[in-house]
Amino acid sequence: MAAPAPHVHAYGAHPDQFLELTVPAGAAESGPVPVVVVLHGGFWRAAYGIELARPLAADLAAHGMAAVSVEYRRVGADGGWPETVLDVAAAVDSLAPLEETAGLDLADVTLVGHSAGGHLAAWAAGRGRLPDDAPGARPKIEATAAVLQAGVLDLVRADEQRLGDGAVRAFLGGGPAEAPDRYAAADPVRLLPTGADVLCVHGAADVVVPPEQSERYAAAARAAGDRVDLRVVPGDHMVLIDPAAEPWQLVREWLRARAAGDRNRSTLGT
Repeated sequence: MAAPAPHVHAYGAHPDQFLELTVPAGAAESGPVPVVVVLHGGFWRAAYGIELARPLAADLAAHGMAAVSVEYRRVGADGGWPETVLDVAAAVDSLAPLEETAGLDLADVTLVGHSAGGHLAAWAAGRGRLPDDAPGARPKIEATAAVLQAGVLDLVRADEQRLGDGAVRAFLGGGPAEAPDRYAAADPVRLLPTGADVLCVHGAADVVVPPEQSERYAAAARAAGDRVDLRVVPGDHMVLIDPAAEPWQLVREWLRARAAGDRNRSTLGT
């Protein structure tokens, strides 16, 4: 079944501060639907945009989930630190007024992100642990799950590896020794536990973001008490965002199984 056309909502005045919400057909009649927020990657740089997220969002909406593709300010287009994370926080929080009118279940929100989008998804899942004066603190909407696809999840290690030809330093404006407060507020491995269910998916042949990034995050999250499912799958960096490929089908089935489990637990509790 094809997904309906998305509705565009601005969450700020900048041209890159918008999201596209796609609600599955018949959602109004079936009751509130779970929400999946898709954050695109591209090493936080302006060369890559929301077009990377749209195919995944359309697939999710075609399978009964409300999908939100997010655009945000990026390095080279008025973004970087803290604008990029502020945008992600604002985009997620901007869903609150849409809950009733769009039929959204904001008690069941999953964040999905690929590469640098995986960083942003993991950061957004953990931003409730930020001090009150940190960018993006005090979330209005708490994520209940996160799917991190080849995510850049340990920023200090990623800087050591010079991933994306120095993308972490370009994003944060320096290295860990130069900007320790920024790394402390931006690094997902320091914002644990999140309390969210997590699926990390990584291509075994990924040379853009090594599987070690997912492995390090999964180990830290488990040690902190979070529930983490780590899947290293055949393929490279980009196969993960091909809606027709097996790694994405794995993600979709994980989301659907989790949603079914939540419904079953709700029924048992009545």
